[in-house]
Amino acid sequence: MNLDDKIYIAGHRGMVGSAICRKLENLGYTNIITRTSSSLDLRDQQAVAAFFEEETPNYVFLAAAKVGGIVANNTYRAEFLYDNLQIQNNIINSAYVTGVKKLMFLGSSCIYPKMAPQPLKEDYLLTGLLEPTNEPYAIAKIAGIKMCDAYRDQYGCNFISVMPTNLYGYNDNYHPQNSHVVPALIRRFHEAKQALAPAVTIWGTGTPKREFLFADDLAEACYYLMQNYNEPGLVNIGTGEDISIKDLAALVKKTVGYEGEINFDITKPDGTPRKLMDVSKLHNQGWRHKIELEEGVGLAYQDFLKHEQSA
Repeated sequence: MNLDDKIYIAGHRGMVGSAICRKLENLGYTNIITRTSSSLDLRDQQAVAAFFEEETPNYVFLAAAKVGGIVANNTYRAEFLYDNLQIQNNIINSAYVTGVKKLMFLGSSCIYPKMAPQPLKEDYLLTGLLEPTNEPYAIAKIAGIKMCDAYRDQYGCNFISVMPTNLYGYNDNYHPQNSHVVPALIRRFHEAKQALAPAVTIWGTGTPKREFLFADDLAEACYYLMQNYNEPGLVNIGTGEDISIKDLAALVKKTVGYEGEINFDITKPDGTPRKLMDVSKLHNQGWRHKIELEEGVGLAYQDFLKHEQSA
């Protein structure tokens, strides 16, 4: 990509899209195109086609998606499937029609089978049943990967797919019910500190292990792969390291400065015992993460405090 190339970032207001925007702006890219959902409904085929015809971007980062936690995924199953299929179908096809040089499709680690061996290798895709609670979202993302490959096979499009691990960072969602584990813990420990609560209770035993990547590291990886990777299939993006929920909670507690106890409600479910990405393919491409978890949680907590002050 040249600094004056026209680059469209779909989903620029989300955590991932905004991180990619910051990365490109910091590098001196001057022709970044964005649209809010109120000015362009990505589910609308005609509107997306007209936008691509008018703007004719050279490169596309497809980071737009309807996302949510377990409850939202399981409750709005039809919306998660329909909306995500529409968004990616419209953007991928319009990118082909208007001659986009390269497109990057961003998926999710939930594409892998629920009982896949650990760590998760790229070739485990479609080797078993999915986690039922987020199956519609996962199926949409799998369709996006296969669509990029199909357009590559039939039309010669340079469309690539990347699958990030669990993300956290600037511009995260700190909603009390709908946020993911790191922002949820940050909010809960912060509120417990403010209320001088004697303890914070966390669901499960604390033994499940999860992998976390700071969103700005993801943006670095996406930029690197956009410059250097041109193959079919998919690339996992992660750290290749995981941490137990118990140790994560202790880290967030320390970062926030909460001095009460941590209790674990073992009557509540744990979920999958482990979910770790195999990132050897990414490492072999020449990229590794830079922001370790302790530093990243500190940065995320500062972002949360800014978010709270402006709310």
